[in-house]
Amino acid sequence: MTAQPADFNTLMAEVTAASGMFGHREHVQLTWLAVRRFGMPAAVGLVSDGIQRTARYAGAPQKYHATVSRAWVELIAHHAAEHGDDDFTAFADNHPVLLDKRLLTRFYRPATLAGSQARTGWVEPDLIPFPWEDTDRRQPREEQVR
Repeated sequence: MTAQPADFNTLMAEVTAASGMFGHREHVQLTWLAVRRFGMPAAVGLVSDGIQRTARYAGAPQKYHATVSRAWVELIAHHAAEHGDDDFTAFADNHPVLLDKRLLTRFYRPATLAGSQARTGWVEPDLIPFPWEDTDRRQPREEQVR
């Protein structure tokens, strides 16, 4: 199934229906739904485009961050594939690390994420690779050189 821009609005409405809020947990839930319904590659585009449009609409286009958006989709997709939970509450309970807004700091230096290249395009993790990458590379990159 191909994701369309309207699909983001549908997911947003579904996620915010109960509370009317859109905090980090709701971001994770929206991304989880997008991954489950459309697959990871389509979810990257759907979530990234939707967040970028939302930021522009809110008058804060500078809040959109390309690397952060894609990294979260990839992390959530990895964990969703790992257990295949059918319920978001169960998924969140099984993967509480995803509810930590600072999770990306395990993979990226703050200066890397603050850079313009990361804000406007994709930048690979520079501390440790994501969990699905080659297990030989799990040491911090500085240590790999030694």
